[in-house]
Amino acid sequence: MGLYMDVHTLEGGVKREDVAEAHAADLATQDAHGVKYLRYWVDEAQGKIFCLVDAPDAEAASAVHREAHGLVADEIYQVSEGS
Repeated sequence: MGLYMDVHTLEGGVKREDVAEAHAADLATQDAHGVKYLRYWVDEAQGKIFCLVDAPDAEAASAVHREAHGLVADEIYQVSEGS
């Protein structure tokens, strides 16, 4: 398993409530892919969403988004925790 940060960019901004609904759909879907979505951050005005996920690989993390709501990330990075 590894930590991944994915980045979504939605033109015209995004509503925090919509992101919360999408995250709930991720949580309902993640177990089938061996993934655990941990946290997310939102910049409503810029239309940016950042998701932190523990996953076997980037494709598994992306598969959850694809199946749960169809909003796949524009970018995904493997990251490590720092202090």
